[in-house]
Amino acid sequence: MFYYVLKYVLLGPLLRLLFRPRIEGIEHIPADGAAIIAGNHLSFSDHFLMPAILKRRITFLAKAEYFTGPGLKGRLTAFFFRGAGQIPVDRSGKEAGRAAIREGLGVLAKDELLGIYPEGTRSHDGRLYKGKVGVAVMAIRAQVPVVPCAMVGTFEIQPPGQVVPRVKRVTIRFGEPMEFARYAGLENEKAAVRAVTDEIMYAILGLSGQEYVDRYAAEVKAEQAKAEPAGKFPRPRR
Repeated sequence: MFYYVLKYVLLGPLLRLLFRPRIEGIEHIPADGAAIIAGNHLSFSDHFLMPAILKRRITFLAKAEYFTGPGLKGRLTAFFFRGAGQIPVDRSGKEAGRAAIREGLGVLAKDELLGIYPEGTRSHDGRLYKGKVGVAVMAIRAQVPVVPCAMVGTFEIQPPGQVVPRVKRVTIRFGEPMEFARYAGLENEKAAVRAVTDEIMYAILGLSGQEYVDRYAAEVKAEQAKAEPAGKFPRPRR
């Protein structure tokens, strides 16, 4: 219930008014049935802008830290994210990855839309990073279409470290649904899930026009954190 209050009364109208998102390819979102929406992740705002423009409810897998903050602020944040249709996911270790896949498959089993960011974390410099294979495992096992999505302009309105987003128009672009029936039964084969993940990331890249980095974002972030002052990241590359 709170999801729809946020979407239609509290947050959705405000977001559409402030950011006036251009929507491209909305016809590619299935009218019913299970599907995965796989997108790039440039900003904290991504969590709210995409749900605000979709007619159907979408559930995202979100990092567990959003749900475990201390004090009143932490409890309010957790309440807000749960109400906004987010599922907490522990991102540390292999078992955490399996848990995320179980949660995602549970959403798909209910014929709902599942939102996922294959990069696993926000881009710190505006580039598109190598995708993790969980999206492929879920797509193959559940045999559901994957709709690639590109958020364009959200890095500029709210880059890492900026609390209040700038008011600027953004674009949300959806590509044609991708089917992976040819990989049925191969969700445990490393080569198969890597190939599917790379195909999805290439589709996102075609929609977003970002520079691509064939490395995991978390690894690059960790390296740069050692070399850069706390909280400082390079400017986005064009």
